[in-house]
Amino acid sequence: MIKKLALLVIAAAVIGLFFYYDLNQLLTLEGLKGSMDQFGQWREQSPLLVIGGFFLLYVIVTALSLPGAAILTLAAGALFGLVEGLLVASFASTIGATLAFLVSRYLLRDSIKQKFPERLAAIDAGVEKEGGFYLFTLRLVPVFPFFLINLLMGVTAIKSWTFYWVSQIGMLAGTFVFVNAGTQLAQIESLSGILSFNLILSFALLGIFPLIAKGIINVFKKRRVYKNHSKPKKFDRNMIVIGAGAGGLVTSYIAAAVKAKVTLIEAGEMGGDCLNYGCVPSKAIIKSAKIAEQIRHGEHYGLENATPQFSFKKVMARVHKVIADVAPHDSVERYTDLGVEVVKGYGKLIDPWTVEIKLNDGGTQTLTARTIVIATGARPFVPPLPGIEETGYVTSDTLWSKFAEMDEAPKKLVVLGGGPIGSELAQSFARLGSNVTQIEMAERIMIKEDLEVSTFAHEALTESGVNILTSHQALRCEARDGKKFIIVKHNDKELEIEYDELLCAVGRSARLKGYGLEELGIETNRTVVTNEYLETLYPNIFAAGDIVGPYQFTHVAAHQGWYAAVNGLFGHLKKFKVDYRVIPWTTFIDPEVARVGINEQEAKDKGIDYEITRFEFEELDRAITDSATKGFIKVITPKGKDKILGVTVVSEHAGDLIAEFVLAMKHGLGLNKILGTIHSYPTWAEGNKYAAGEWKRAHAPETVLNWLEKYHTWRRG
Repeated sequence: MIKKLALLVIAAAVIGLFFYYDLNQLLTLEGLKGSMDQFGQWREQSPLLVIGGFFLLYVIVTALSLPGAAILTLAAGALFGLVEGLLVASFASTIGATLAFLVSRYLLRDSIKQKFPERLAAIDAGVEKEGGFYLFTLRLVPVFPFFLINLLMGVTAIKSWTFYWVSQIGMLAGTFVFVNAGTQLAQIESLSGILSFNLILSFALLGIFPLIAKGIINVFKKRRVYKNHSKPKKFDRNMIVIGAGAGGLVTSYIAAAVKAKVTLIEAGEMGGDCLNYGCVPSKAIIKSAKIAEQIRHGEHYGLENATPQFSFKKVMARVHKVIADVAPHDSVERYTDLGVEVVKGYGKLIDPWTVEIKLNDGGTQTLTARTIVIATGARPFVPPLPGIEETGYVTSDTLWSKFAEMDEAPKKLVVLGGGPIGSELAQSFARLGSNVTQIEMAERIMIKEDLEVSTFAHEALTESGVNILTSHQALRCEARDGKKFIIVKHNDKELEIEYDELLCAVGRSARLKGYGLEELGIETNRTVVTNEYLETLYPNIFAAGDIVGPYQFTHVAAHQGWYAAVNGLFGHLKKFKVDYRVIPWTTFIDPEVARVGINEQEAKDKGIDYEITRFEFEELDRAITDSATKGFIKVITPKGKDKILGVTVVSEHAGDLIAEFVLAMKHGLGLNKILGTIHSYPTWAEGNKYAAGEWKRAHAPETVLNWLEKYHTWRRG
């Protein structure tokens, strides 16, 4: 800090002296003309000294962003001629610009990064990708003040060497014009005579040229990508979508809504994993398990504690009934009515426009389309533990069919994994009578949440009867004497845990095989590699949903589906980058954990100057009436500002409560706006308003309030 302050003082002193001694008058057209004879004499006497002094003066003026760089460029032409003057002015201006760039980076970048971390991160990402290109474009157009470009680029993460050489080349054309004009200094009446409208227009067109060139390059890139493939003259469809999960359903629906001819290909059940194996069945069993737990603790509601009487088979039957009740929303019939052609079978890319479909009824169909969208989702990842295949296991996909035939929940259930899926199912089966052991290799469960939330979740699951083993690494599975065991390592010691059923819930991996991606050379790295428009290697082939990431959520897949449809059908006119700025998610343990934006740990890791506002649900009337006061709202804001950077809600209905904060963040509304919104009483949603009120109370204007107190005292007489 002291070094920065010293640098500021030195720069301010130099600038002050510059204006105190009216040196700025020398750097005007009149001052330059009046000094030319004297400069000429000096040059004849000491040419090297004059060149060196002029070079140094130019560097200082540019580095300090002082007015007069244009005059010095003219002077270079007048003093040294076109060739020599161009060399002197070009290198001096670039070195000075780079020094200004470095000073700006040293003085400003850290503070701006602290205040606007997300915006700067987004800018840095763009600069890293195409910063040199855009800097070059700006340098070609004199309409943009060069000193401002120097200062602003210093705040970004562009490399110093890149800034230097791009500036050197980009400013060369403008420098040439001024140096050349300087060789005819006597004829120049004003700077506007040099930068005429026509000349500025020419430079503007020159600045647009890189954009045109980029477009031409993209055309050649496309030709190179497609060179080994013959594009059909006609297409059977506007769009083909492979996969009828959330991403594929939304993509095909939007395509049909705008009257495109679209075919949706699905070999399995419509609705994908969420309907058939994930969101819907898991929430159904969570509800049944929660009711069973409430019966056990009837005293919380003025009732008698009791042991819930239920048939596990009936619980599982209800799960399948719920799936069947929701299924019509995603059915073939519904999407056919919406205008989507649904084909049951396995789709495989033959070339960038052709899909071969192995129909479920045994036939084969081949279709072509201008645009193809791959939305094949993900499947549970099964760790390659020795003995796991021999001893058997279930996943979040397969347990629903296997457990449906059981008369009671597994006596001894081991859940491998401490993420959201593992935690939800561990708690539910413990409440339904299983002796559940949850094994997590990390030091805590729900590792993506901050420590406080993770600890809260650990306590909630433990209260439900789950035996949680963190920092335990699964090594192998064994079967002995008709019993099954999983061997884990903890503190360099091996432990064995007996189980009847092993549930693998350690994550999900994208479905990448069998769709022709490898044959077409489409890059994959755990997921399909796409650009910000969801385009793959081939600009007409898109991907959406879990196969892309970065978030494996149903609502994100649906979100991406919109972009895949719009960019796929209208990208030749206008393309849209996928917006991941405000993504909420909820873990449906009891109480629920919902989050949007950053949490406290992430704020610390990013070096954000933040503050926390909390509201405890034990203060909320509705939570008290429901005997559900455990939980809190935690809001992350910049110091002294009501802008919402992130929110975590732990409570009953947290997944619903988070929606108001999602809306606020999406549209740039702060806590003051939430505080000024009427919420029904008594509702859970009031918690959001009270959290905003806590922020307001912590930022009350004490000075104003003190004066108001005095005012009211005076009014009383």
